[in-house]
Amino acid sequence: MTFQQNVRLSRRLVISALACGALAQFAGCATTDSAPANLQVVASGDAQLSTFVKLTQQAGLGDLLTGATPVTVFAPTDDAFRAVPAATLDKLAKDPEALKALLKHHAVAGVVTRASLTADTTTLTTLAGTKLVLSKAGDFITVEDALVTQADTQASNGVIHVIDRVLMPPKK
Repeated sequence: MTFQQNVRLSRRLVISALACGALAQFAGCATTDSAPANLQVVASGDAQLSTFVKLTQQAGLGDLLTGATPVTVFAPTDDAFRAVPAATLDKLAKDPEALKALLKHHAVAGVVTRASLTADTTTLTTLAGTKLVLSKAGDFITVEDALVTQADTQASNGVIHVIDRVLMPPKK
């Protein structure tokens, strides 16, 4: 084989390799497109929400995070739960209905995003039947006395807003 033939063969091999690589890249792009995970998976993947996820499961509210009906969840961080007095947490652990009411007080039907809050103050009815007042000032959003520290985490069945406090439902 002559030098010229070697060069032509080498060019063909390089062009073929580049073409195969490009095809593999496009095929990879086509197969990685997947639907977003549900609220349960998204919350479980966030280390700062482990207490919220655990309590939701303990209360038997798994369907709240896995159901098909869209839900907006205001999820307190682990630090927020640590700030709750131990006696209050113990009482909730012994009263499943109170725990359910507390957790449902952190969720509303439908999807509420930062962009959908057009007024300075919005009142929402929770899944517990209680009211939450959301306030918006510039980039800051508060829910009652809790600050939204991470807004608009999307899931296939709703949205999560991470908050820095546990919201206590009003006493009946």
